[in-house]
Amino acid sequence: MRLEGVAKTYVKSGEFVTRAVAGETIVVPITAGVGDLDSIYTLNDVGATIWALIDGTTTVEQIVSTVTRGFEVEFDQAKADVLEFVISLAEAGLIRPLGEGKV
Repeated sequence: MRLEGVAKTYVKSGEFVTRAVAGETIVVPITAGVGDLDSIYTLNDVGATIWALIDGTTTVEQIVSTVTRGFEVEFDQAKADVLEFVISLAEAGLIRPLGEGKV
């Protein structure tokens, strides 16, 4: 099944430090200033999986399929959640569609 609007492939927009701490994944952009807590992102298991799959080769459609299989969630719910998360990452400047700007 082809998903409308999710055939895009995204890449991370800069350099990040990513660490697993107490069952959560912490993402800190290296360009953030010291003490800039608004630039620190805490991801749950699903968010960490999506973040790892944003690699410049995996489409959003493939990410939705992975989330559906890996987290026992209904397809439509996975699609809505993945799209919402990808949009929020893009709006925060953490990711961008492949082919737009510098990596």
